[in-house]
Amino acid sequence: MGSNPACPTTFMTRARDLSVPGSVVFASKVHGTQVLAGRDHARRHLRHRTYRNRPAHYGRRMLTDRYGNELTTISQEARDLYVDGIDRMLAGDGGIGPVLDAAIEADPEFALAHVARARHDHLLALGREARERMATATTLVANATTREQQHTEIYAAIIGGDVSHSLDLTKEHVAAHPCDAFVIAPASGVFGSIGFSGRVARFEEQRAFLDPLAKHYGDDWWFLTAHAFALAETGEWERARVLAERAIELRPTNAHAAHTLAHVLYEGGADVDALDYLTEFAPTADRNGILHCHIWWHYALVLMTAGHTDAAWEAFTQNCLPGTTSSPAINVFTDAASFLWRAEVAGMERDTAAWETVRDHYEASFRKPIVFVDCHAALPYAALGDSDTLDATVDTLDELADQGRLPAGGFGATAARAFGAFANERWSLVIDTLEPVMAELPRIGGSRAQSDLITNTLLAAYVNDGRPEAAAALLDREHDDLVRTPTHAVVGLAA
Repeated sequence: MGSNPACPTTFMTRARDLSVPGSVVFASKVHGTQVLAGRDHARRHLRHRTYRNRPAHYGRRMLTDRYGNELTTISQEARDLYVDGIDRMLAGDGGIGPVLDAAIEADPEFALAHVARARHDHLLALGREARERMATATTLVANATTREQQHTEIYAAIIGGDVSHSLDLTKEHVAAHPCDAFVIAPASGVFGSIGFSGRVARFEEQRAFLDPLAKHYGDDWWFLTAHAFALAETGEWERARVLAERAIELRPTNAHAAHTLAHVLYEGGADVDALDYLTEFAPTADRNGILHCHIWWHYALVLMTAGHTDAAWEAFTQNCLPGTTSSPAINVFTDAASFLWRAEVAGMERDTAAWETVRDHYEASFRKPIVFVDCHAALPYAALGDSDTLDATVDTLDELADQGRLPAGGFGATAARAFGAFANERWSLVIDTLEPVMAELPRIGGSRAQSDLITNTLLAAYVNDGRPEAAAALLDREHDDLVRTPTHAVVGLAA
């Protein structure tokens, strides 16, 4: 897909000027002017980016990204590789690192290529590498456009850990640059700056952020994907399905759109459609993509819900269990712990060896619980009957909450206590622990489907405590207030 005509753009083209051997002409269809740069001059310019005190982009038309945003590089190769790398990240494809490395090699002074590479490292939890790349980008961007400088500042805040400030900067930036998609992306998902804000109304906040931007993107596969997810999480899953399916049509390998469609189908209780789609898509998904583990988590849950427990276990153990996937540690741990717990709630037998693998992965990957991980941290210890470490985990979560270091506050500690009580079959205690905090469930981050880890635990406690009417009431509130009808795989739960 080319530049989106709904976004501001100069629609740059490149042509050879036959009157000057080896020259390149950059022409603007909007302004109708041309700037001539000989091949030798272009090479010199890549080494010496400033015209005395003028910005690097002074006096020439700029190359642009896919959305029409100007880029401070005169290397067409660097631009094309950068656009490819950004699209791969926006889609959740693999091969991102080598593509962005090639972009940097083509133009070592292209600041936004360094920003993108830093973001890729950041998503893979390579914190030191990401910070070093951001430091390089921050130095280089001084000679770039104002938009690129703001773009870099936002990512510096994200990678530096000041996520709340990054969101403030993003909202200010987007008012002037609504089609800076790669800046919008970190604020547009359930694992983003809004999704991990700890605010109860974050799903509605996500909609309020994205809805006004729709007019700028038209039929763009990335925005359709992001917008569909926000719609699904606020009850408009029928409209969301149309958008998600269109995004997949435009870019069939788009793992983020496939993921969004999985959520849409889950929210609407379309289990047969979800099983059919994921049976087709999951085996073709890029194993090196960032969403590999999570796509298979969805597929394993769908298989389990359909009663295909052997197939569900195979899907999980070959694609989600630590050691079988290169997905980020936050996904691997939370998906693995969540699936094992939900599988037991659904009636599958406990696999102690699998829980030990998940525990070991958690302890090797996280020195202390972080956002979203906090509401899963106690699961391995509860399942393995390790009450001492479970109690220590609760103490740590309480301490971090008191220090203001967890967006969900004390919810993680509350969930840990409930998991411990559940493992000990103290059903009334589970109910008394979880009922008062269910209205705050969005605070933990992630999607509603992921939050059903808590919901299913409470439903199972109701069933085991002989309180089916309370379980039915919870489901009625979910349907009426949240406009969602997922299938909760809980043993003994009335259909």
